[in-house]
Order: sequence, then C-alpha cells, then structure tokens
Amino acid sequence: MIDRGRHDVLGVLVSAVDYDTVVARTLAAARERRPFTVTAAASHVVMTGVHDDEHRHRLNALDVIAPDGQPVRWALNLLHRTALADRVYGPTLMLRLCEGAAREGLPVYLYGSNPPVLPGLRERLLARFPTLRIAGMQPGRFRRLTPAERDALVAELRDSGAALVLVGLGCPRQEVFLYENRERVGVPLVAVGAAFDFHAGLVPQAPAAMQRRGLEWLFRLAHEPRRLWRRYLRLGPEYLARVALQAAGVHRVAPESAPVPREELGVG
Repeated sequence: MIDRGRHDVLGVLVSAVDYDTVVARTLAAARERRPFTVTAAASHVVMTGVHDDEHRHRLNALDVIAPDGQPVRWALNLLHRTALADRVYGPTLMLRLCEGAAREGLPVYLYGSNPPVLPGLRERLLARFPTLRIAGMQPGRFRRLTPAERDALVAELRDSGAALVLVGLGCPRQEVFLYENRERVGVPLVAVGAAFDFHAGLVPQAPAAMQRRGLEWLFRLAHEPRRLWRRYLRLGPEYLARVALQAAGVHRVAPESAPVPREELGVG
C-alpha cells in the first residue's frame, strides 16, 4: 500500500495514495460504521477549488482526495516527488470497493445519477459481485434540497443499514454533499463521478491506452461535446498553466487560506 501524505496542488490537498490504501481505509471505516469521505479528483475537481475559495475549504476537509486524473498524478510527481506510478480512477475504485464490500458482507447504498441508470447499474453490479448487498438506491435531484428533503434523505441512508454510500452526483455537487453530510450519515461517503453511468453501460469509457496517456478527456469530449467542452478546453489548459507556475515558484495558493463556507448549499 502507498500513502505518501497530502500535498498542495493549486491549494487543494491531494492524497498521494494508491487503490489499496483507499480501499483499505474506506472498508475499515465501513466495518466500524464511522464517517469517512473520499473523492476521486480529476483536474477539473482541483479547479473548482481554485475558482471558489469556500469550495477549496470543503475539498480540503475531506479525508482523501485521490488523484483520479493523470494530470493530477503528474502534478503530484512534479511538485512533490511522490513517484506515483498509477492514478486512482473513480470507476475502478468503485469496483474495488464493491468487491471488498461483497467479500465482507458490507451493505452498499447507491446515491446519484438519474432514475433510468440505477436499475441497470444494480443488475450489472450483482452480475459481477453476486454476494454484494445493495442496501438501497436513490437518484440525485441535482438541485438544492429543502431542509425536509435533506433530512429525509439522510434518514433513508442511515436507516437502510448501509455501511458504505457511493455517491455519483458529479463535480462539485458530490463533494459538497460529502462535506455537508459526513457526520449526519455517519458511514463512509465516496464520490465516484461518472462511474454509475459507465458501469450501467450507458456511457462508454476511453480505451485503456488513452487513459494511460492522459487522453481520456479527448475521448469523453468527442462523446459529450456540449456538456464537457468548457471543462476540457478551458479548465484543462488553465490547470496546466497554473501547475507550471506553482512548479516555477511564481504563484502559489495556500491551502489554509480557504475560508469556512458561510452557508450550507444543501445539494443532492
């Protein structure tokens, strides 16, 4: 297992870890039914913290920000000499967590994505992990929740008996959800981005060779240009430029400068 600490990438404290470490720490918290938060962060997740100081505080309050995107892994290696050989890709992390949960009899709750996605996702997960216990499923609303809706959702997650909640709301909603509900839910919350859609078979994943070379963005942009063009064509180059400035010592955003959010957003 690899855990080389948390390191500043544009003011966001990214964890220099591998799959084994994230899975082990998450399943340990699940067994003990205690709060634990993980997000798999690509470069656009880091950029949400760059452009929103309060959100940078939310990100840095999470227990693990795993380097999902190759550019995030490259930044850790360039800026902090972490020598990570691989990233922690959210969809793969989700499968490894499901495998471990099935092995240990830990119930999993699936929260997020859209209503048509969840039945297919459940079917495919159970085909792959027949002993996996799915405690419940609920699609995201992708808006602010009323206090009553938020309380009902938290009660559902707690009463389901889930030892682990996988969250697929997309960035930055899922990270806000983790930050605001960590203590309320009381079990590990793991943000896995588009993994629900991938594993339900509704959205194709980039070939492994493109993923290894950091070209997954090009594959996804070709398939979803209207939704993803800003993320990849604007935020991507800005991210690389800012990392270069940090490496040169020209500019640095201090992680500790992020202010506590003034209000709860209550997204779900």
